[in-house]
Amino acid sequence: MATRGNVRIYIRVSTEEQTIERQEHLIDDAKAQGFYIAGVYREKASGAIEDRPELQKLIQELQPGDYIVAEKMDRISRLPIDDAKHLIDQIKSKGAKLLVPGIVDFTDIINKTDDSMSKIVLETMQELLLKIALQMSRDDYEFRRKRQKEGIALARQQGKYNGRKANVELHKRIIECHVLRKPPMSISETARLLNTTESTVTRVCGLYRKNNEYLSI
Repeated sequence: MATRGNVRIYIRVSTEEQTIERQEHLIDDAKAQGFYIAGVYREKASGAIEDRPELQKLIQELQPGDYIVAEKMDRISRLPIDDAKHLIDQIKSKGAKLLVPGIVDFTDIINKTDDSMSKIVLETMQELLLKIALQMSRDDYEFRRKRQKEGIALARQQGKYNGRKANVELHKRIIECHVLRKPPMSISETARLLNTTESTVTRVCGLYRKNNEYLSI
């Protein structure tokens, strides 16, 4: 049976402590609707930065007609609106489209009509919803940052703020794999094995070699 199209699934969480497993259902959902999985891109990075390695890899590998699937709009972007539009324009320039619940999802593709007027109305509504979702994602990010800063300031006033705790267990595993192991695993192999980012592996190992300790951040 012919597939309904190719999808590239983007899964993102913001911190090392968060797990990506909850979003893995997107893979099965796409398959169940008859789509071919052209790639799955998993990332632990803030949505407020554009230069995310896996996201950039996804964009580079896009082919005309591909669909990018994400759980929510904020998985793709929490960027300022102009930067977010630039990111979306990169996707559009490749001839690809986003599939995000509440904006456009699998049923919209499956049930699409050949009527030109209906297509225009659908695409116009989706474009409007996309802009609203991008702005809401950014607003939510800024609100959370504001509340976080207020909470930290209050904790400092009360003498209760000790800074962000390092993930000591992860850092130990990184050192064991990339520094102490003979022969050592590569940075990319270590990151893949421990489900973390290459930048984290590089940073932790650099601090270990400098300070001979596991803790960082």
